[in-house]
Amino acid sequence: MNQRFQSHLFWGSHSPLSTLSGAGLVILASARFSYALICAGALIWVYGLTALIFSASRRILPRRGRMLILLFLSAFLCGFFMLLTGLLNPLLILGTGFFLALIPPCFLGSGFFEASETEYTLDVFSRAVLEAVVMAGFILALALVREPLGMGALSLPGGAEGIVELFGSGGSDAFVPARLLSAASGGLLLLGYAAALFRYFRERSAPGGDR
Repeated sequence: MNQRFQSHLFWGSHSPLSTLSGAGLVILASARFSYALICAGALIWVYGLTALIFSASRRILPRRGRMLILLFLSAFLCGFFMLLTGLLNPLLILGTGFFLALIPPCFLGSGFFEASETEYTLDVFSRAVLEAVVMAGFILALALVREPLGMGALSLPGGAEGIVELFGSGGSDAFVPARLLSAASGGLLLLGYAAALFRYFRERSAPGGDR
């Protein structure tokens, strides 16, 4: 088994939080908790199905242009997820579609497929789903900080307007520095602090190297 598949899912040097090739996706999707939930579902759907199809058909896929084929495949799966979600909640998908489209290039940019060439189908599928879960959990955690502090609300998918707020929005009365968290610049700032904490605790938890 190669180094990536042996790497710890959370603390390892090949974990989604260590490389974080989808930093833009994390910042945009964590603006609201309802957005983060949709993004979490899309991540698991796209990562899992793309890895499963790739692993099952890699023997017949041409070497030249393989990444382009995988990009189209993951983009198709992402678009299909958006279509299904749009049938249930068209207004919410209008607000999330622009960053859900970042999932396919982020997945390919992580180097997952280069590392999974010699792995078994079940191992490839399970690793892809677990990496998606780690990334989704990180996005959900950031959203649970950004939306309540920055907007004074916590939203879920549903309702006539696409989202339902669990408690009243206090964004107009919120403390001004805290409202910065709801903006992209605030998300970038929070991501920087989270990355610094991640590196600190990773070094403490794995003093002997990658696990």
